[in-house]
This record gives sequence, structure tokens and C-alpha cells, in this order.
Amino acid sequence: MLCALIMAGGKGTRFWPLSTEEKPKQFLNLIGEETMIQMTVNRIKPIIPMERIFVCTGERYVDLVKEQLPELPESNIIVEPEGRNTAPCIALSAFVIKRYFKNANMVVLPSDHLIKDEEEFRNVIESANEFVNKNDEAIITLGMEPTRAETGYGYIRYGNENQGVNNHKVIKVDAFVEKPNKEKAKEYLKEGNYLWNGGMFLWSVDNILEQINKYSNDTYRALERLEEVDEEFMQSFINNNYEYTEAISIDYAVLEKSEDIYVVPSNFGWDDVGSWEALDRYRDKDEAGNVLVGSAKVVESESNLVISSTHDIVVEGLDDIYVIENDGKILVGRKSNVANVKELKNII
Repeated sequence: MLCALIMAGGKGTRFWPLSTEEKPKQFLNLIGEETMIQMTVNRIKPIIPMERIFVCTGERYVDLVKEQLPELPESNIIVEPEGRNTAPCIALSAFVIKRYFKNANMVVLPSDHLIKDEEEFRNVIESANEFVNKNDEAIITLGMEPTRAETGYGYIRYGNENQGVNNHKVIKVDAFVEKPNKEKAKEYLKEGNYLWNGGMFLWSVDNILEQINKYSNDTYRALERLEEVDEEFMQSFINNNYEYTEAISIDYAVLEKSEDIYVVPSNFGWDDVGSWEALDRYRDKDEAGNVLVGSAKVVESESNLVISSTHDIVVEGLDDIYVIENDGKILVGRKSNVANVKELKNII
């Protein structure tokens, strides 16, 4: 039985001022008509029903989750008292899922990524799940086939040990590699045995808890009694014990230490939508190459990024600029410098 964990606790600071700590990017409709978290849920619903989809988020975002995912059972909202990175989030969620679905597998998904070919994405998940069903100690990560020398992503280096499931390769991982500089990224692209690390995983619940117990024992011991706690006392138990977990990513806590790590090379049009440049890449453009969001218009202007949340904006006679407005805050600059928007936060 396959369950899904959607991690939705991030603060989305890279998309300030549109994304704020009160309403981060996973709850915004950055790419289309649906918000990012709605897109994430809807793309997996054809293979995982809502009763087996879980969302882990912070207390301040619970109401947003309920509002945007009204079909999600309230018991499937896992509330972190504080953000302590992905290893505690995954451990907590694995213990919760195990309460309701014994012997389950779980696919772990970020809440704010773009995937163009959703059918192939589901095919990859089903192949990975089939592999784990036959190899219950395996940990699967999805690796994205790189299309450019990207310095903003971590990489996965894979070896020659290759097994096939359906039409997908399952390859033993050699190493997880940190975000490279430009020259290293070019080398990785040329060598051909590196994939982007998209932060998506699939494993059996029992196995990941066993691995966390082995390699991040403080986290395991802080949460292990969650299986025994009465339902009405679950949140108070989490609130009282979560601070004793180890604040570390699942990559550092487990993946770099465990032996049975495999990657499925994937090609389904993935992007983590982690920058304004990504938004400019994927949003629909008008015939002059302008991205216009909200009440935004242009006159005799080309290749601009204009985003309005609450105010009317008109740009006339300008090219290659950004205008970003949210809640009365308006930022204007060269589009080539849009990556530096968050650095202006202390000026406004």
C-alpha cells in the first residue's frame, strides 16, 4: 500500500515579497490557476487516494492547508511545532503514517515543485514502488536528467549497477554531491552519470524508521512512543518531544550513510520553481515575451516580468524589467537582477 507525504512547511523566502512567512509559495498560484500544493496533490490523486495522502506543515499554515485541500482528512495534517529540517519531518510523518497504515510504503514529495509530464511522473512512482515491494530495504530517490549546467541543485552520482522495473532504470547511487560551481556543473553534464537531486524519495515506512533509528537515534527516540499515544494526545506528545529531534536533513542523516540507495533517472519536466527566473521560464507569455500576473498590463514593452497582487500596474515603453507588487510593496528593477529581490527586504 502506497501513501504520500507532502512536505509543506517551508517559508518560501526566495519569492519575497509575493511569498511571505504568513503565506509562503506552496500556497500561491505561481504557475497556473491552482496553488503549488494543490498541483502537487492533484497530480498524485490518480494513484494515491486522499485518505492516504498526508501533509506535514507548521501550525501557522494548518488553516491554509484546510482551505486549499478541503478533501484532505484533518487527521492527515501532521503539524510540526517548529521547522527542524527534513529528517525530523520525515521521521514524525513515518510514525504517524504507520499508525494508520501498517506495512505501507511512502513517497515523499515537496509541496512546491513543477512537473510538466504528470503521467510519466506517476509511472516513475509506480515503478519505484514496485521495486521497493520486491526490495524492502531499498531507498529510492528520483534523479532528474539535467538539461543545463545548473549550480542551484545538488546532484546524484550513479554507478553501473542497473536493474529495470517496467520501462525505468533503477541504479545504485554512488554519492550525493553538493551544489557545484559553474565549471563543476559543466563537468557533471559532460560526464553523463550525474542527475539533479529533486528531493523526492520512496521507501517502506518500516525501513526508513529503521534507518533513522540506526543513523539518527536521537530523532527516533524522541518520537518512537508516538505509536502508543492515544489519538487525542498525539499533538501534545509531538509538541513536547519534537525539540529533542536532531535538526538535520534526511540527506545528511540517512542517505549519505545508508547502503541500499538507488536512483530512478527521471525525465518528466521537473523544476523546483525556486527562483524568479524559474517563474519567468514557465509562466505563459504574451506575444512580446512579457509575463503578466494579476492586474498587470504593458504598452509597447517587451520581455518584462510584471506581477500584481492588490494594485493595478501599467508598464509603458520599457523592456527587460521586473515589477513585483504585493500588499502595497512595489519593487522595480532590471530583470537580469531579479534573483536579488530578497536582498531588498531590509530596505522597504
